[in-house]
Amino acid sequence: MAQLTNAVVTSNISSSPGYSPHFSWDYSGIAATVVMSISFLLGFPGNIAVIILKPNWENMSSLTQSLMLNLAVSGLLCMFTVPFWIYSLLNSWALGLVGCKIITYFGYCSIYASLLTVTVMSVQRYFQVVYLQRNLNHVQAWKLLVPLWLVAMILSIPALVVRQLVQQSDWTYCKHQYYSVNQSMAVLLTEIVVGFVSVSVNVFSYICLYREVNQAAFFNNPQTTRLITSIIVTFFVVWVPCLAINVLGVAAISLNNKDLLKFCEAAWGTVTALTFANGAVNPLLYAFTSNRLSTLCQRNAEHLMQKLRIPPQSKSANTVSDVR
Repeated sequence: MAQLTNAVVTSNISSSPGYSPHFSWDYSGIAATVVMSISFLLGFPGNIAVIILKPNWENMSSLTQSLMLNLAVSGLLCMFTVPFWIYSLLNSWALGLVGCKIITYFGYCSIYASLLTVTVMSVQRYFQVVYLQRNLNHVQAWKLLVPLWLVAMILSIPALVVRQLVQQSDWTYCKHQYYSVNQSMAVLLTEIVVGFVSVSVNVFSYICLYREVNQAAFFNNPQTTRLITSIIVTFFVVWVPCLAINVLGVAAISLNNKDLLKFCEAAWGTVTALTFANGAVNPLLYAFTSNRLSTLCQRNAEHLMQKLRIPPQSKSANTVSDVR
């Protein structure tokens, strides 16, 4: 996620601290602009629609509804920052150092909050379906959301430190500006660890969920496979390229490999734009399909409870809303 608007770490292997090469309007800049523009056109109205319409939420538990709403709010906050980055790619940065730091911080905070929310949702579904822990839904939402946003804000603090204005000719950039190898390594490694843990937890949870729901003979249908596969594949497409480039960036800095670092610089803009796309696909992928997945999970839970001969009264009291 790290390097918004083609931020670089060239200063770490340059002869002069703070050096940052001039942004070139190449395929990477064009690709980033196109991806962010599409993300904004889809994500801005999409997240507003989720917040206003709350599609198929009436049978969901209050915790699931709160997580869905939090996902939409974080996505909308992320979408608010997109026009500024598109403008800066086309016309230079125009909002000064304070604006550079604040908008970057909001962008990071919203992306981290979205990532953590999706991770919490995957864990919630995993425990509900695999272990039938429906009592998780009785947890007050604020007890999850407040720590979640605090963690997101803490993880975003490095953006306030390393984000700087860089003036070259008649063009002003808002980008990461590292002044030591240790500083750049710390920022990149933090993002790698957080991203890797989130991706791993999500993939593990949904694979286990898929295996569990398909153990029931009547439940083995292609609809379930398509839905869960789309969640996993989308998460991979959005986050794995960013993690891979960050890993390569760490390797380039450690090995003092200028060629590899140039490749990372060219790719960072595009893979960062993909993280903005996450805010666009989340409404469709989670909010508008969650009721369908919840129904499928409910059927599986009911089947398992019948096999385990769980008393009917406990099932009827909790199943309809709590597995969602």
